[in-house]
Amino acid sequence: MSSSSSPPAASAAARLDLDGNPIAPLTICMIGAGGFIGSHLCEKLMAETAHVVYAVDVYCDKIRHLVDPAPPYLHGRISFHRLNIKNDSRLEGLIKMADLTINLAAICTPADYNTRPLDTIYSNFIDALPVVKYCSENNKRLIHFSTCEVYGKTIGSFLPTDHPLRKEPEFYVLKEDESPCIFGPIVKQRWSYACAKQLIERLIFAEGAENGLEFTIVRPFNWIGPRMDFIPGVDGPSEGVPRVLACFSNNLLRREPLKLVDGGQSQRTFVYIKDAIEAVHLMIENPARANGQIFNVGNPNNEVTVRQLAEMMTEVYANVSGEPPLDEPMIDVSSKQFYGEGYDDSDKRIPDMTIINKQLGWNPKTPLKDLLETTLTYQHKTYKEAIKRQMSQASASS
Repeated sequence: MSSSSSPPAASAAARLDLDGNPIAPLTICMIGAGGFIGSHLCEKLMAETAHVVYAVDVYCDKIRHLVDPAPPYLHGRISFHRLNIKNDSRLEGLIKMADLTINLAAICTPADYNTRPLDTIYSNFIDALPVVKYCSENNKRLIHFSTCEVYGKTIGSFLPTDHPLRKEPEFYVLKEDESPCIFGPIVKQRWSYACAKQLIERLIFAEGAENGLEFTIVRPFNWIGPRMDFIPGVDGPSEGVPRVLACFSNNLLRREPLKLVDGGQSQRTFVYIKDAIEAVHLMIENPARANGQIFNVGNPNNEVTVRQLAEMMTEVYANVSGEPPLDEPMIDVSSKQFYGEGYDDSDKRIPDMTIINKQLGWNPKTPLKDLLETTLTYQHKTYKEAIKRQMSQASASS
């Protein structure tokens, strides 16, 4: 039978969790469903499960194909609720009607941490408080999305650059239940995001300890893939500065040199969005294994410096687009030039994967080059013509 006439999750009732128990259909209130992660998670849940989703956000562009209008084969399993969680009384009602709430809402763009520290703190702590409160008071399960930035700087970053201990895993690998959270001084507003995220984690953990809140905390380590962030001037503000991969994509699409902040020496890991969403799917359907846990979700095998990432993206995009790289494909800029006063950074973000592997049996699969090819192919197909038109208009009016 074709997918247009039957629900893709028709056999979902027969599915079992990791302990061999039948998976009952859930009603999920997903806050931030219209964003990058939310859109991929909605697709996964609609395609492979019988769960019902209340998709909560102020925008639905990235899930329009699911909700405007919803395809008949989904049988009304997803509905869009346009509301701002800051000040909408409907939020508690949606949480009450759901079995599980997933909170993805956040300001999570590094350029905003310096320039909009108040908005960053309010969005990531104050605005999340009612969500935690409603879940706790109504005995509803919560999956809360935090960030790998709660770890701050590694212990090894405080050692001399040539110190041999900097190469020892215990000085840089980040463990959910052991690694300290080390931030920079208050004048470095870049840490406003990490501090707000850490404080809401502590509040959720305390609600679990004192009031029995069933929770799972997710710490993403650079999830990458189609629909990530925005391209300035096309589907985001012209003056906006997205995260590193979208930022480099924007440069490549416009045939501009990639800007390496402070030489691009920071080390990062990157994980493919579809791999990461599989981990979240396991958390949703295995509460006995996920409740009370904090999970790193990343790919330690995909570790590169930001400079190496720029080099790989330049090479991959040349293959995807058929356009030769620029003679000078990269330029160095200072963090002050790029982000403004008050910027600071962590040296390495390498996740320990022991807990999520033990509890959920999850491991990432996609190598960095493969996920870059997939993502840059999408970026090229989606944005190249729009950017050409934009640049032609700008040229004509100058």
